[in-house]
Amino acid sequence: MRVAQLGSGTPELAVVAGIHGDEPCGVRAVERLLDERPTVERPVKLIVANEEALERQVRFVDEDLNRAFPGAPDVATHEGQLAARLVDELEDCLTFSMHSTQSHAEPFAIVNNVTETAKTVVPQLPVAAMVETSNFAEGRLFSEVETIEVECGMQGSETAAQNADRLTRTFLTAVDALPGDTVGRDLPVYRLTDVIGKEQASTYEVFVENFAVVEAGDPFAAADGETQVAEEPFYPVLMSPNGYRDVFGYAAEKLDVLTTTPTAD
Repeated sequence: MRVAQLGSGTPELAVVAGIHGDEPCGVRAVERLLDERPTVERPVKLIVANEEALERQVRFVDEDLNRAFPGAPDVATHEGQLAARLVDELEDCLTFSMHSTQSHAEPFAIVNNVTETAKTVVPQLPVAAMVETSNFAEGRLFSEVETIEVECGMQGSETAAQNADRLTRTFLTAVDALPGDTVGRDLPVYRLTDVIGKEQASTYEVFVENFAVVEAGDPFAAADGETQVAEEPFYPVLMSPNGYRDVFGYAAEKLDVLTTTPTAD
């Protein structure tokens, strides 16, 4: 784990990249900040988390780090030990954590709960939606640390790396660490309600778009040609034929649309 800092003093803000070793977009954003060393108005901790997995270009070494929190110093796995160290580093920090996905090209944010901080900060970010995980946060970073997680774009793409840089700087502007303005936007908010499982098969298909409502009776996915049909309306989130080994993605309900006034110096 690599830890650096912009500004002097004790940080109350942190930016985390490289939770997964096959998602380098956030690492690029952190490295650019370290190269440029912009003057900050609040100190910021910068962390590249799973360096060993990044070097191997694999998602994880022993177990998924974003399912290993809180971890412990004496557990047997690399990620379990790393999770405990990362929680210690992020104590008392509002954390911005960057990821990428195989399911949706446009950035969106994920939070444990829609807190007042989330309501204030996330609508200032260039994201398409905010998703509350609610009952699906076990083992994830934001189950232990106040975190705004962002999916920056398609895994391994140059666009995701560019989005990560833009998202990071906008976050730091929204929390008054960097000078400048943000743009307010109408932001739809969703809450995960169920996991959409998939059976072991040779081929998988997804017929729906993320964040577009699926009506009852609509086909939404298939495994080896066997079609799954919605029993009730839902909004797909992180739906992909390839993203997860045993799930297509998640079903969600739409909660609200938030609007935030842009900030200006």
